Amino acid sequence: MVFQGAQIGEVLAQPMAEQRTIGYLAGGRQSMVADLVSSFLTGLRDLGDEDGRNVHIVFRFAEGQPNRLPALSEEIVRLKPAVILAGAVDAAVATRKITAEIPIVSPALADAVHLGLVASQGRPGGNVTGITPYVEGLPEKQIELALEVVPAARKVGLLGNSNDPKMLPQRDELLAAGRKLGLDIVAPEVRDPSDIAGAMQSFAEAKADVVIVLQTTMLLSERRAIAKAADANGLPMIYGYRQHVEDGGLISYGVDLRWCFHRSASFVHKILNGTHAGDLPLEFPARLQMIVNLRTAQALGITLPASLLARADEVIE
Repeated sequence: MVFQGAQIGEVLAQPMAEQRTIGYLAGGRQSMVADLVSSFLTGLRDLGDEDGRNVHIVFRFAEGQPNRLPALSEEIVRLKPAVILAGAVDAAVATRKITAEIPIVSPALADAVHLGLVASQGRPGGNVTGITPYVEGLPEKQIELALEVVPAARKVGLLGNSNDPKMLPQRDELLAAGRKLGLDIVAPEVRDPSDIAGAMQSFAEAKADVVIVLQTTMLLSERRAIAKAADANGLPMIYGYRQHVEDGGLISYGVDLRWCFHRSASFVHKILNGTHAGDLPLEFPARLQMIVNLRTAQALGITLPASLLARADEVIE
């Protein structure tokens, strides 16, 4: 487009849209959470907030190293953003330790009351709010699914990250469910990506029949390595997030994280427009989904029940 004379003056006279800063902090690897970032950005655009136009987003990723979160939180807070998007509860905990004033929204805000991040789910009251992907009873359903995949299973492995606040309620519920069913639970300590290979070896040596992978940031980032190790050791594994199955895992049953990140944009939008974080009740995903990878089942030599496949929301063939 070519502007003439007075038109140029009119364009120069138009005020630039004010850019509010949004801090984005996540504990995972940037390359492995690109779909979640994209879902959040799409959610913002749907509401009229676009990076580089009326908002400016500053990204920080811990790259799967949770020990980096405190320093990255400090970096974000020093920028004095209007609101911080904490990718999961680990990032929310790290940021809340530094600021009680800047609003914090998390699309994966698990166990928030117990951790002291909110006063209650209906009335958070402080500077933290968001969506909780942890649904009470889900871990027990995952054990039931594991027994449906391997009906004769008596020894079940649990793979989690002890440094992630999301792990504890999941682990405790799984242990209780396992004891009720008379299962032998194998739960090696994992705190760092370098511990995963040893944990997988522990499952193989203990002759675990099936393994449940808990919903934690680090394990989501390491999903390709986990799927490869599961295949190498002939281990059927049950996951909470569909991304695991898309990258070679067997079955997932849980919330749709992409929906959570897209929905979290509405929290950010409301805060940018004057709503206090503490006045925004926590939300729960409307539904759970089951994703099945038939190629992985065939590679493991597992024939999945027709009743299970009929309940699946998606089957990867």
